[in-house]
Amino acid sequence: MDRRFEEIEHTADIAIRTWGRDLAELFANAAYGMACQLADPDGLSLTVERPVQLEAFDVETLLVTWLGELLYLGERDGCVFTAFDMLEVAPTRLRAVARGGAVQEYRGHIKAVTFNELEIRRTDTGYETAIVFDV
Repeated sequence: MDRRFEEIEHTADIAIRTWGRDLAELFANAAYGMACQLADPDGLSLTVERPVQLEAFDVETLLVTWLGELLYLGERDGCVFTAFDMLEVAPTRLRAVARGGAVQEYRGHIKAVTFNELEIRRTDTGYETAIVFDV
């Protein structure tokens, strides 16, 4: 699969559509798509590594929790995460390692990941979803 994510039009916020052959790839691509809204991923040196372990009520809540955790860790540590080792992704739990680096110049700021229009859909090639970020 060549496409990882695309920006989509949204009235006041930022939105992306993302795909994956499985849930692990969908979650990694969603995180990469979010990172690209924050900074240019090409200029990052991946010097920060953080383990992430989460549980949630359902798969959509898990995705919002995952992206929210990456936003929190990034703000806390002054970095953006662009590479992900997805160790386990099930509909209600996730274990991963996020790698990122310090950002010279931010493209924008994301306040929160929303549930607006969020539905993870099964397709012929895997999964897809749209994610709206509050900016």
